[in-house]
Amino acid sequence: MPRWTIDGPAAIDLGDFAALRVRLVSGSLAILATDDAPALDVASLTGPPVLVTHEAGILTISYEDLQLDGLLGWLRPQRHAADITLTVPAGCPMRIGVVNASATVAGVSANISAKSIAGDLTLDGVTGAVDAKTVSGNLEARGLDGEIAFSSVTGGLTLASSSVRQLAAKTVSGQVTADIDVPDGSDLRISTVSGEVAVRLPGCASVQVDLKSASGRVQCTFDGMRSSDGRPASVTGTLGSGSASLSVASMSGDVTLLARPEPAPPGRSAAPAADRQGGAS
Repeated sequence: MPRWTIDGPAAIDLGDFAALRVRLVSGSLAILATDDAPALDVASLTGPPVLVTHEAGILTISYEDLQLDGLLGWLRPQRHAADITLTVPAGCPMRIGVVNASATVAGVSANISAKSIAGDLTLDGVTGAVDAKTVSGNLEARGLDGEIAFSSVTGGLTLASSSVRQLAAKTVSGQVTADIDVPDGSDLRISTVSGEVAVRLPGCASVQVDLKSASGRVQCTFDGMRSSDGRPASVTGTLGSGSASLSVASMSGDVTLLARPEPAPPGRSAAPAADRQGGAS
């Protein structure tokens, strides 16, 4: 079993592996898909050495005194900090656990499981299924194509330029912001206690819409929606053929559904938004 103990800056050629496990307290973690040979670069390290093991096709990067489960047990007086960059095969599934470290994953097409206490997570061009849980850390994703499950206490979720077939997002006070495409059959479910929710869909989207807030405002810029200003406030209706579904529920957070203007044909300027959209609240 290959094994490395790293106590300072280092670069290591890792060889082939089928899955990745990373446990990091503070610092930064970048995982980048590559067609080249997998490699590890530790730019800086403070505190105990980092332990790297390769066993049964699984590459694990951690510390000897840390376990992936029970992240709250990692909050110890001693300092663990490292700045790590990994290059991995695009199809490598992974489990990531961080406390305060920021984590970035780019170009991966496999399943990703991530846990964080306060560290922020960033996904760029990821096409596998994502399961992320944080306490106060935020998750930002761009160019996502697939499924995402997100749960947090105060952390927020931001999705941009993404195509989402399945979304399950739950927060207490964290905000949820999504500017996404919704393929036929997509199922999007968002719930918060006090966190605000803003979703922007293409103006030509085909979606069954159900938006509710017990004491917050509910607004929609699509035409033809049924709205109620009572308690709970709500907006419901069907866009296009209704081949996808969007359900948003909040106790006290505001909920907003926006229509993304269609791009103008080449050589023509876009019409004013007021000419294409109506409004309801």
